[in-house]
Amino acid sequence: MIPAQSPLSGPSVLPRRARGFTLLEVVVALAIAGLALVGLFKAGSGGVLAVDAAGHVNEAIQRAQSHLAEIGRIAAIMPGETEGDDGSGYRWRVRARPLAAWQIGSGAAAATVTLFEVEIAISWKAGGGRRSVVLSSRRLG
Repeated sequence: MIPAQSPLSGPSVLPRRARGFTLLEVVVALAIAGLALVGLFKAGSGGVLAVDAAGHVNEAIQRAQSHLAEIGRIAAIMPGETEGDDGSGYRWRVRARPLAAWQIGSGAAAATVTLFEVEIAISWKAGGGRRSVVLSSRRLG
């Protein structure tokens, strides 16, 4: 007598389709994985570029604040525009324009106080163009 084999024990004959993946299925799976990797790479490189841009903006703000703190301390504020090189690829521009003037005192002790709008712009090269940060303040001169 031949013992009956249960479906869980012994060799079984599987249909041809259940033996493995076809070449077409493997190619499609690789194409999907490739597209996913390209998307992840773009997201990662975009994050790196954003961090670099944020670092440049932060440094430009610090440079602009430094220039703004210096105005009126070393010399009197003069109306007009000046610019120069700030080093490390940054350029600065200072623009001062009078907004109002007041006469204080009378006679020989009279003095004129002028309110200036002071604008500091720091610019740098980024990508194919220039980016800039502008700070504005009002100062008595």
